[in-house]
Amino acid sequence: MPGPGSPAAPLPRAFYQRPTQEVARDLLGRDLTLSLPDAAPRIGRIVETEAYLGELDRACHAWRGQTQRTAPMYEESGHAYIYLIYGMYWCLNVVTEEVGQPCAVLLRAVEPIAGLALSADGPGKLCRAFGLNGAWNRADLTVSPLGITPGEPIPPENVGVSPRIGVDYAGEWALRPLRYFIRGNRSVSGARSPRSRRGGRKRSLSV
Repeated sequence: MPGPGSPAAPLPRAFYQRPTQEVARDLLGRDLTLSLPDAAPRIGRIVETEAYLGELDRACHAWRGQTQRTAPMYEESGHAYIYLIYGMYWCLNVVTEEVGQPCAVLLRAVEPIAGLALSADGPGKLCRAFGLNGAWNRADLTVSPLGITPGEPIPPENVGVSPRIGVDYAGEWALRPLRYFIRGNRSVSGARSPRSRRGGRKRSLSV
């Protein structure tokens, strides 16, 4: 049995082989973990996610089809898809559904649990806190030092839902309620409140 501050066994691949929106919601309360030799484990509880639904989703990288960059999204679920934005911020996604269905969940924020010296209330901040970069692209989260463990699943009444952040270019897809977050959690990126669906939306990547 893991001791205090030690990661539990990672979630199995079957967890990710489901509809992306279900996975995005069910990742709330799970623990993102990084366990490296000669280093204390880094653990953060997932408090905010966004679902990206493949080639039909104009906000998804795979909207224009498969490229060298998006190839990991077409591969086996449960792997990491990590990319760089603005030339400086890495973002961590988890590939979902079946092979050939380029869907993924962006991990937007975690609540620090152990070993994190920096805040992680935004996708770029999350990767910085864990020390993640492109070298972790395609990492198998079911077996690699980087993984997601069961944590504490969140009851439905504590889950907030809103449109995704920073995707105004995506037309009607910008309005789809595909962002999930734990209500009242201080580590949520904060760019959007639960009431933001009623007009006056403020968009920010909060990287």
